[in-house]
Amino acid sequence: MTVLVLGGTAEARALAAQLHEHGAAVVSSLAGRVAQPRLPVGDVRVGGFGGVEGLTAWLREHEVRAIVDATHPFAERIATNAFHAAHAADVPLLRLARPGWQPGAGDRWHWAADLAEAAAVLPGLGTRAFLTSGRQGLAAFAGLDALWFLIRCVDPPGPPLPRHHEVLLARGPYEVPAERDLITGRGIDVLVTKDSGGTMTVAKLTAARELGLPVLVVRRPPRPSTTETAEVTEAVKWALNR
Repeated sequence: MTVLVLGGTAEARALAAQLHEHGAAVVSSLAGRVAQPRLPVGDVRVGGFGGVEGLTAWLREHEVRAIVDATHPFAERIATNAFHAAHAADVPLLRLARPGWQPGAGDRWHWAADLAEAAAVLPGLGTRAFLTSGRQGLAAFAGLDALWFLIRCVDPPGPPLPRHHEVLLARGPYEVPAERDLITGRGIDVLVTKDSGGTMTVAKLTAARELGLPVLVVRRPPRPSTTETAEVTEAVKWALNR
C-alpha cells in the first residue's frame, strides 16, 4: 500500500523523508514546472495525472492508501483534482498546509485577491517593483509600461513580460542582509509577493519592513475543505494510521 505525497515543497520533502524512515512506501508527485527540482527521498513521478479521472485511475492502480496534499498554497488545480479524485477512489486525503504570513508592527502591507488585482493596485504604490510572485502569471503585469520590475524566479520566465524589467534567477532560502542590499541596490520602492508562507523567502518581508517599503501581498486562492494540519509530524502520524 502506498502513500502519495503531492508537491515539491520543503514540507513535502520532509514528509517523504520521515515516512520513508518509518518504512512506508512513498511516491512523491511533482508538477514538473521547475527544471531542476530538489528531489525527495523515495519514488518520484513528474507531471500531471490527466485531471480527476486520470488521478482516480492512478490511485486505484497503485493501491494508494492515503494522499497528503503538500503542494504550494497557490497550486489550486492539483488541490482541487486531488480532492475530487480522493472522494471518487475512496482514499483519505490530508492537506499539509504551511501557515500564511501575517503582518507585524511596522509593516505596510496591501492585500490583493489575485494577480490581476495586484497589477491594478501596484502603480499607486511605487514605480520600481521587486516582483517575487513566481514566473507563472507574469502576464498580469505585462501592460504596466510606466513601471520597472526586478523579477526573481527559479527558472527563466516566458513572454509576455513587462517592458522594463530585469530577471534575477535565484532559489531560496534568502537572508535578510542580502535581501536588503538587493532592494537598496536596485532602487526598489515596492515589493510584490504571494502569501506563500514558510521561512524560505520570508527574509524579503523583513527587509521591506526595515526599509519602510510597501508590500503588495496576493491572497491565497480558496481550497476545497478537507482535513488539514500545518505540522509534518502530524501528517506522518496521520498517514501511517490509514
